[in-house]
Amino acid sequence: MKHVLTDSFNAQRHAVDQTPFPPLSVRRSRLLRLAHMTRRHQHEIVRAIQADFGHRSEVEIRLAEINAVLQAVRHARLHVWHWMRPWRVGVPWRLLPARARIAPQPLGIVGVISPWNYPWSLALMPIIDAFAAGNVVMLKPSELSPQTSALLARLAAQYFTPDELLVVEGDARVAQAFSSLPFDHLIFTGSTSVGRLVARAAAANLTPVTLELGGKSPALVAGDTDMDKAAAAIIFGKAFNGGQTCLAPDYVLVESRYLDRLVSALNRAALKQRPDSREATDPINNDHRQRVESMLEEARDHGCRVIDHGSYAPALVIDPTQKLRIMREEIFGRCLPIISVKHMEAAIEFINARPHALAVYAFTDNKALQSRLLHATRSGALVFNDTLLHHAVPALPFGGIGESGMGAYHGRTGFDRFSHLRSLFYQAKHAPSRVLQPPYRRWLLKLLRLG
Repeated sequence: MKHVLTDSFNAQRHAVDQTPFPPLSVRRSRLLRLAHMTRRHQHEIVRAIQADFGHRSEVEIRLAEINAVLQAVRHARLHVWHWMRPWRVGVPWRLLPARARIAPQPLGIVGVISPWNYPWSLALMPIIDAFAAGNVVMLKPSELSPQTSALLARLAAQYFTPDELLVVEGDARVAQAFSSLPFDHLIFTGSTSVGRLVARAAAANLTPVTLELGGKSPALVAGDTDMDKAAAAIIFGKAFNGGQTCLAPDYVLVESRYLDRLVSALNRAALKQRPDSREATDPINNDHRQRVESMLEEARDHGCRVIDHGSYAPALVIDPTQKLRIMREEIFGRCLPIISVKHMEAAIEFINARPHALAVYAFTDNKALQSRLLHATRSGALVFNDTLLHHAVPALPFGGIGESGMGAYHGRTGFDRFSHLRSLFYQAKHAPSRVLQPPYRRWLLKLLRLG
């Protein structure tokens, strides 16, 4: 397999050498073909994803997998002409009339290792940005979603040449060989533990990496908010895709005096949004199901109050101890711990005592508290009075910080991520700056001493 991957990589490298700076027409063509590949085969995409999960809401597939890709393509095709243009930067007055610019250039070959939880959109979203920036792509989709991965491979071969986009199927050994290729950039979406392995393999080639990981994203509920609206947004974010979302709220912090009100509101929201299994999404496999259920069982065994309406709805776990797995590990499932604190400063301290999250969700209209959260916490995103929906804004960077990730993409940020921002300096024909060359004049030293 290593030999086959190397041959494919070398073929793409040859294509990059032949066309190192694809024009706007080529970039827009590639983006349009991604959109056609998604739009024309949406029924096949839905069936493949549902086959991988066993059961998954078609509405959620269309929202998060199909529409998200189409929206991102539209945004990139609309703006890429502007992103490609070099822009001027200021020059110190002593160097005038020289000019300076920054010119984005394609990196070359971008490697993408995508996850199983959103097997279509999280495979294509980085490719959209990479194509806009003028790169070619090799994609390794997850072996845990084999139907979608096979569909990606088949359709990519139909809409693109292997020199433009190549999909490599296979297990963890293939992923290991894939991550050791000397890409010009490698982006991985998945768990923190695997992300470390990918970064280690890439480091051998000095390949820059973007790691989109996860972690435990908190939701903070202040007393001034509408509890029912906050609860509805939290349950939506937790239950979407069966909780198998890196951006899902992992736990909730609330002042002790509002705990019962919030628990009641969350319970009502869970019953309203997920009354049965019709719109639910199954865990990706039995191992994942058992892992999440064992977290719940451990919480029960330790005397936690658990409100559970069945496997299709979020299970509320009230005030679990910090030693439980539900508080030590990223849940990535339907469990939702609710933790009471004395006040909002204690909630901020709780958040800051843990690794930086992919998102912090804050439910409050208090401007002072919003400002405090902005300046006192660190996370990939800070979202007020909702969950998940910031991911649907193409112009917002998507990425983590610390253990939740490294680097960001989407929109202009993604274009820059997969570009080399090359410095350009144009010296004037008659440049006064030539007086800086030896032999140095005595007056120059006096001028430099003045700063």
